[in-house]
Amino acid sequence: MKERKMRRILQLHSTHKTNLCLKLYSFFILFTSLSNHGYFVKANIFIFSGCSQEKYTPNSPFEANLNSFLASVVSSSSQALYNSIAIGNGSSTPPEATIYGLYQCRGDLKTTDCSKCIESAVNQIGLVCPYSYGASLQLEGCCVRYEHIDFLGKLDTSVRYNKCSKSVSDDVEFFRRRDDVLADLQAAIGFKVSSSGFVEGFAQCLGDLSSADCASCLGDAVGKLKNLCGSAAAADVFLGQCSARYWASGYYDFTDSSNEDQMGKTVAIIVGALAGLAVFIVLLSFCRKAMG
Repeated sequence: MKERKMRRILQLHSTHKTNLCLKLYSFFILFTSLSNHGYFVKANIFIFSGCSQEKYTPNSPFEANLNSFLASVVSSSSQALYNSIAIGNGSSTPPEATIYGLYQCRGDLKTTDCSKCIESAVNQIGLVCPYSYGASLQLEGCCVRYEHIDFLGKLDTSVRYNKCSKSVSDDVEFFRRRDDVLADLQAAIGFKVSSSGFVEGFAQCLGDLSSADCASCLGDAVGKLKNLCGSAAAADVFLGQCSARYWASGYYDFTDSSNEDQMGKTVAIIVGALAGLAVFIVLLSFCRKAMG
């Protein structure tokens, strides 16, 4: 009688473990499905990236300083929307190990959202620019950049990325309001949002620029918006140290595709796959222990 009772208890215990493993497996399938469909990365949409041709050696002093820089970026982003960081620029560090870098979140983000965006950028930058001495990654709400040489505070108005929506037909009212918004954005210091009727926009300079350099950069950005995108109903331009955007109501989501969009989707899939693999390994280990 005792033996039958013991067998019954063991059977129930085994069934409980099996059901638990099946539930965990179902969660894993749901997790990977959501990851592949981008639900975990929609808040941090990929815009563009840039990587240096020069590569560093794994396990080198530069890699150690880069890891310190990225950790500092993540830590600092929970406290402030911008920070610049220099690591290894002292006399005791080899010149080839020096890193200058910064991060910045869009001016309308809360620090909690900024931190999440920066974490996403840091996780992606090594995938997009492996072993690079210099790299930049721009997401919808934030950016991270590091270089081997000191670029901080030095004006750079080269075009890094631009995107234009479909053109608007002869609409005098639209162009008048668009020009009002762009004129207002050109006078921004730091981050600014502007609107005129059904046209809206915002502009932002990186935090390492002086007020005069910011105004110069935004003047170039506004000029390039008009020159590169003409009569587009919505347009983006990112220069080396500032960005500007405008859109008419209903045109915020651009319809044109680009190689950068495909790169962003690829990075999202890679990140989701790696996260899914980690969950699967933990699940497999647990189930092996549970099943004895």
